[in-house]
Amino acid sequence: MAYTPQTAKTTASVSRFLAKATAGPRLADAKRLVGMLQKATGDKAAMWGPAIVGCGTRTIAYADGRKAQWPTVAFSPRKSAFVFYIAWRKHPDLLKKIGKYKTVGGCLHVKTLQDIDEPALQRLITAAHRTWAD
Repeated sequence: MAYTPQTAKTTASVSRFLAKATAGPRLADAKRLVGMLQKATGDKAAMWGPAIVGCGTRTIAYADGRKAQWPTVAFSPRKSAFVFYIAWRKHPDLLKKIGKYKTVGGCLHVKTLQDIDEPALQRLITAAHRTWAD
């Protein structure tokens, strides 16, 4: 039987998801982040599973040999922070320049774009995309 990952690209509306998941200034931030992902990749943002907005596509391999598609750059607007799924570890020089953030596991957490140097974040997202672009 073929493996079907839990987080796969869907046809769900990014705009509708963001409108339900965020409000006020966080919705404006989320919309700006979508623009940043799209600028970095040249792709239209898509939903990956029920709560991740991503652009670009790459193949990932699990330890057991299974393979799945995953976005090259993505984020999820969680209540406590925007959680980025990007190759930030590959770009420590750019990471240092973005402003206030946390890293947890492989994810980059940003509470609000007000705490961030947006041009520096754009450079990081663009570099992260280039790291994984197939």
